Amino acid sequence: MPQHTIPLPAGKRIALIAHDDRKQDLLDWARYNREHLKDHILFGTGTTGTLLKQALDLDVTAFMSGPLGGDQQIGAKIAQGEIDVLIFFWDPLESHPHDPDVRALLRMAVLQNIPVAMNRSTADFLFTSPLMDVVYERQEYDYASRLQRKRGPYLPPAEG
Repeated sequence: MPQHTIPLPAGKRIALIAHDDRKQDLLDWARYNREHLKDHILFGTGTTGTLLKQALDLDVTAFMSGPLGGDQQIGAKIAQGEIDVLIFFWDPLESHPHDPDVRALLRMAVLQNIPVAMNRSTADFLFTSPLMDVVYERQEYDYASRLQRKRGPYLPPAEG
């Protein structure tokens, strides 16, 4: 599949999200990693963003609450290349009314090929990677060409 690279800056733009029953886990992890997080630009959804700002005494841009559109706002930022890393402590034991938004958010992270951590162990591995604090050349895949091939010669090209 055709591709090119996009540099992720040394100071990454990181989205931090947690479902209600995982917020304390994310806060504990963030406090433990405050020294790593302070060198990056932080974003969060609703309550999570506000709690992180208070707990870390760092700037955190808070979007809307996840169920009210915050997951979609972060997904849009990922699609626009404005989020480099997603830390999402989700609750695997609960069904959520905004599950389609969560799925769309994770889909966007995969399409844009950004690192995603959904639990503390993965977040720990990600943040201790030497790639976290340097410019990293992220591969971007040409999904538009793939979609066009699937449309075949009789359908008009996809817009966008």
